[in-house]
Amino acid sequence: MNAVSEPVNSTTKQWVHWTVTTHANGIAWVAIDCPNQSINTLSTGALGELGEVVDELQRLRPRGAVFHSNKPSGFIVGADVSEFKNLQDPIDTAARINQVHELFARIEKLSFPTVASIHGHCLGGGLELALACRYRVALDDDATRLGLPEVLLGIHPGFGGTVRLNERVGVLQAFDLMLTGRNLDAARAQKAGLVDRAVPLRHVENAIVKLIFKGSKVRPRRLVDKILSNPLIRPLISAVLRRQVAKRAPEQHYPAPYAMIRLWLQHANDRSAMFRAEAKSISDLFVSATSRNLQRLFFLQERLKTIGRDVNSPCQHVHVIGAGTMGGDIAAWCAMRGLKVTLQDREIQYVAPAIKRAHATFKTRIRDRYRRQAVQDNLLIDIEGKGIAKADVIIEAIIEKLDIKRSLFQEIEKNAKPNALIATNTSSIRLEDIAEGMSDPSRLVGIHFFNPVAQMQLIEIIGAANTQQLQLDRAAAFALKIDRQPLPANSSAGFLINRILSPYLQEAMTMVDEGISPVIVDQVATEFGMPMGPIELADTVGLDICLSVGQVLAEKLGGSVPQSLQTKVQSRQLGRKTKQGFYQYQGKKIIRPKVQQTHVPRADIRDRMVLRLLNESVACLREGVVADADLLDVGMVFGTGFAPFRGGPINYARERGVDEIGSRLAQLSAKYGERFRPDPGWETLAP
Repeated sequence: MNAVSEPVNSTTKQWVHWTVTTHANGIAWVAIDCPNQSINTLSTGALGELGEVVDELQRLRPRGAVFHSNKPSGFIVGADVSEFKNLQDPIDTAARINQVHELFARIEKLSFPTVASIHGHCLGGGLELALACRYRVALDDDATRLGLPEVLLGIHPGFGGTVRLNERVGVLQAFDLMLTGRNLDAARAQKAGLVDRAVPLRHVENAIVKLIFKGSKVRPRRLVDKILSNPLIRPLISAVLRRQVAKRAPEQHYPAPYAMIRLWLQHANDRSAMFRAEAKSISDLFVSATSRNLQRLFFLQERLKTIGRDVNSPCQHVHVIGAGTMGGDIAAWCAMRGLKVTLQDREIQYVAPAIKRAHATFKTRIRDRYRRQAVQDNLLIDIEGKGIAKADVIIEAIIEKLDIKRSLFQEIEKNAKPNALIATNTSSIRLEDIAEGMSDPSRLVGIHFFNPVAQMQLIEIIGAANTQQLQLDRAAAFALKIDRQPLPANSSAGFLINRILSPYLQEAMTMVDEGISPVIVDQVATEFGMPMGPIELADTVGLDICLSVGQVLAEKLGGSVPQSLQTKVQSRQLGRKTKQGFYQYQGKKIIRPKVQQTHVPRADIRDRMVLRLLNESVACLREGVVADADLLDVGMVFGTGFAPFRGGPINYARERGVDEIGSRLAQLSAKYGERFRPDPGWETLAP
């Protein structure tokens, strides 16, 4: 995207990454366009050239300078993460970062106005560069996003963001962005004071020129920010921030948020000292195990985004069969991604709640009322199933009953277009079993969403031995089209995610059967690093669903279903959706019983859950359910929330030690039963 008009009587100087074009009106337009990549990053090469660009600007002394991007994808997504692996020495890293600080300070101190013209993604180091400019103009459309997501990589802003963002939007808003890694659209960024103007495309250049020639009123520092930065008040605010972060991320697992808070606490009134402390702090974080593991997961996510990327598979119409929680939410998500969706169920009484829930979601997520109405118009009720004959993608999301699914797919196959993608959202039943009776079972694929659909980024793409590769490729392309990440897996009971997760949940419930408090079980799991304890997770998923999956896996793989789970389901205590499960619920609030102490060592509680999960992970690798350990790790982190800072089950196993885990499993097997017997795959698991 380039909002700049064609230059008249201009002069140009070009580098590999940057171009400076000076127009007749005296404004220098500084464009970044990193070669051979679809996005712009502040690599070592780009930053080195930026110093020469600043030299050229100081020589030219234009009326103003505008930093913008020639990439359609956006401004700058941040530093080049692929270079992070080279940052092994904290002292050398701090020196490099101090050089960037000096470079951005030169931009900040230029004698003429500077403007960052922002469209698309402006993240991390890209936003920190924009903050070094005097003004920021953002294109007001759905694609524009501004944020500092470094915490998601186990670090914090390092190019001056911890200083300049606080100065620009105030401490509370700054920490809200930096501690969560969330981003803002253009309108919200303007409201927060992060950008000076949020305008449509036709007004971008005029807004920039006006700022350069007429300036803008300096936004006064709010009284509340002056108060919050008072040395006597800062310790109180930092304590509040630490408590808020601790609810989501303990310091021993995720040190970066706490390092940010310390920077502000110790140096908020000394700008130079805070810049220096930022450089040292981030340099230490780069070499932490948490950061290394989170960086690894980042690249594994990027790998998922390449699966199906080059497949040409037009998709405009999705037909969803089953308007329960999962089917309704799949339909709503597809509609929000711009697809026409027809939603089918037996009667209108089953579809109406899904439509009501979808409209509530649209109202929450879509600010523009015209776009919201367009999305609502995308979602149509289709009791008779007429959409089957027209749909490009057909997704079944009905009850987990094999005979009902078989019958349904025989009818779907008769009425679907010859080139339609036919998919099941089953969470546990093998494709081979469902496809029995289809004239061409190779057409059936698994497209397995996770709950809640709007939040979970992963989709399992399931194929049987005879599934057409083209259909699998098209399923992956569909996942990318709706902004989800496809994880290929082979058909087996429970597939990959549920198969691995099920023993973990079952062992937790077995300990409840033994009299251990659910609260203690969940505490031990969250201490290990899980975002939610297994008992609360089961309540959230739905105990009826857990029972259904558990029964399928027990039948196919052996084992038994915990008695407490069966009893809860028989009593219709299904978890959050019935306000009663292992816990009670009042609205969104969970009511936990008073903790009862247990004589069982917490290490046993932890290892009984976690090592059963690891053992099943190794079994899946041995059986070829997933292609490799990397895919298993990224799948479990983004499909179940497995402690991200540990890098996934197999990565954790290797860091803990394969031999040590084998010995521990043998101990647990002798103490608690054969279900802990080490899988043969441990013998071949590479260190």
